[in-house]
Amino acid sequence: MSDAKPTVFVVDDDVSVRQALKLLIESAGWQSETFGSGQEFLARVARGPAPSCLVLDVFLPDLNGCDLQRLVGDRADMPIIFISGYSDVPMTVRAMKAGAVEFFTKPIVDDLLLSAIGNAITRSWVALEKAEHTRALRDSYASLSRREREVMALVASGRLNKQVGAELGISEITVKAHRGKMIRKMKAGSLADLVNMAARLGLTSASKG
Repeated sequence: MSDAKPTVFVVDDDVSVRQALKLLIESAGWQSETFGSGQEFLARVARGPAPSCLVLDVFLPDLNGCDLQRLVGDRADMPIIFISGYSDVPMTVRAMKAGAVEFFTKPIVDDLLLSAIGNAITRSWVALEKAEHTRALRDSYASLSRREREVMALVASGRLNKQVGAELGISEITVKAHRGKMIRKMKAGSLADLVNMAARLGLTSASKG
């Protein structure tokens, strides 16, 4: 992913605006893909390993910008920068509350837009790295046996080996064996690591006393 070139998507129904933004974005070293409507964007854009952001006009011929924002709201890896030909405070507040990183009124100052895009791309990198780490964590957890998962949940909740053994009806020596295998598979460097992993995996047993 580190070699993937960032892409800036532009959705605006004004072809001259799309062309100008495309030239500006590509002059800064990023890739750019432009769309004339929200539906066109939704039909062609898929999730990918490269960082990205979306420069989105508020007023579009089909979906308006806020509706489109809501449809792609789960895309933490694709931050949204709004642009508009009108200054609309309620619309701006709504967009920012929904997670937009910036809201510009046309005509846009090039340097300010490029700075906002740079910040959005950085956010996208962070989101992608977090998602990759979560996938790896889930893969490691999937490799555990049923007993190793039970031991992990209890250890992460603060139980000592003796307590884990009593709860599971196995010997302390057996607990230690399962615990060692589990820690190696999870690549946990410490108990604190294991507790954090259990929390990220949403293991309900990890929250017990």
